[in-house]
Amino acid sequence: MAEMSEARVATAERPVVEKTGPGGQAHTRLINVLFGAQRVLVEEAIFATEEWFDRARTETHLLAELLSKMAGAHSVNNIQTMCRECGQHQIDFIRRDCDRLFKHGQRMVEAASKLVGTA
Repeated sequence: MAEMSEARVATAERPVVEKTGPGGQAHTRLINVLFGAQRVLVEEAIFATEEWFDRARTETHLLAELLSKMAGAHSVNNIQTMCRECGQHQIDFIRRDCDRLFKHGQRMVEAASKLVGTA
């Protein structure tokens, strides 16, 4: 009976998580990776929200510009010119959107490599 109480005392004195050694380092790395992944996910959610609002704002601006030009067009030549200009604006918007998507992909790869590199 005395042996069991000594075993309980020895077990109670031992820390639950080792702070040094391979086990403690593995736990620290795991926690760092989990917190890093959580940080990246929150940053991406914020980034996606900002991009969505920016895209909606730009699309609204392009639509307003199209409607104002359509209202100002009084002849077939004016309509053709308006269509050409609005088409060019739409192409420019798509190009900028693709550039942003490419830069976002690069940023994600860098964040993932940093996250994995710290582990």
